[in-house]
Amino acid sequence: MRRTVWRPLLKGPLAGRALDAVEEIATAVRPDGLARARKRSLSFTARDASLAGGTAGLAVFYAYLSRANSNGRHDSIASRFLAEAGDAVATVTMPPSLYGGFSGVAWATAHLQKGFLGRNGASSTSQVDRILKGYLNRPGWVGEYDLVSGLVGLGVYALERLPAPAAVGCLEGIVDRLAETATRRAGGVAWFTPPGLLPDWQRKQSPRGYYNLGLAHGVPGVIAVLGAACASGIRPRKARKLLDDAVAWLLRQERAEETGSRFPSWSEFRSKRESCRSAWCYGDPGVAAALFVASRCVGEPEWEREALRIARGVAARPTDEAGVVDAGLCHGAAGLGHVFNRMYQATGDEEFGRAARFWFERTLEMRQPRRGIGGFRALAAREDGTSYWEDDEGILTGASGIALALQAATTSIEPDWDRMMLLSIRNLQ
Repeated sequence: MRRTVWRPLLKGPLAGRALDAVEEIATAVRPDGLARARKRSLSFTARDASLAGGTAGLAVFYAYLSRANSNGRHDSIASRFLAEAGDAVATVTMPPSLYGGFSGVAWATAHLQKGFLGRNGASSTSQVDRILKGYLNRPGWVGEYDLVSGLVGLGVYALERLPAPAAVGCLEGIVDRLAETATRRAGGVAWFTPPGLLPDWQRKQSPRGYYNLGLAHGVPGVIAVLGAACASGIRPRKARKLLDDAVAWLLRQERAEETGSRFPSWSEFRSKRESCRSAWCYGDPGVAAALFVASRCVGEPEWEREALRIARGVAARPTDEAGVVDAGLCHGAAGLGHVFNRMYQATGDEEFGRAARFWFERTLEMRQPRRGIGGFRALAAREDGTSYWEDDEGILTGASGIALALQAATTSIEPDWDRMMLLSIRNLQ
């Protein structure tokens, strides 16, 4: 995958506002910040060890903050958070998932040991490599396949650990499991999510299950990780055949309607394909990002043209149709800003630059002084699908993820942390 020289996107007063927000968020989520925040709000998310919402993710945030500011204190805070997350893995039962489990803590450890914190007393990930290699090389996979909780997420961890032999073995197992669980559909292959793996509110809408079209939970994540496997020489023939067929199927899911999103959230049996909000997790931005990453991994210019066409449609979509109501990376304004910034940095297309600046400005407009974490609150969902507002410090939906995106828009430090979101792929050459 070609690399670009990362350049600051935001300049002048807007950059100043962004950096002020980053600094205030950093102050709020320091190790002593939780007690102060709880005094302000009873809805503060409890701190755990996870990559998406806990101390492993905060370690990543402070490590990038330290690189940007050459601040030894930030470096020590990153080390402390990473050590806390590692201790939790040793003492608390955790699932293997990337976003909420022990492989996410191991991903943070591997990522930060490569150029941020060094070994610095952090635990080795070799035991995780061995556990996952055995776990992934058994036929008969029955769990999730997605980025957040399943095979794709474990692939993101293994990619971070290459060229370790155990990581190669993990990726080989992942390609094999994806091959055995793929469903042949008209025009390609896809991966089915049965009703038993759906939350209650989605099961009510899709009682027979569905084919998910979101980057976080569906086929676009498979496409991105298969592209990375091909670029890494992992099961090259099998991975490439799956990749070609998955892209063919995905592109056939595009909605024919002239208004709304190009792609729905999911595809059901004989159901109308509803329009979807614009977000990284679900919708056209995630589809475009996955296609773009895969195209660069395997050198398919037609896929890149499709990805850029879809992304330009998102950039032109009226703001009141985008469905953006908060600022987080997952489904908020900072997430859209960062996706467009990635596209801009990779292509130099000013249309994406303008879209990125627009969404970062919207992000800063959502900031409310003396509320939330550094002025930001997050819209969260209950198991029944209803929503509520909370103070969230995590990377995926909370304030530290907003700060990472704003920092990436104001510095020349490439945000390789977004490999956890499949928005970029490690350069293995």
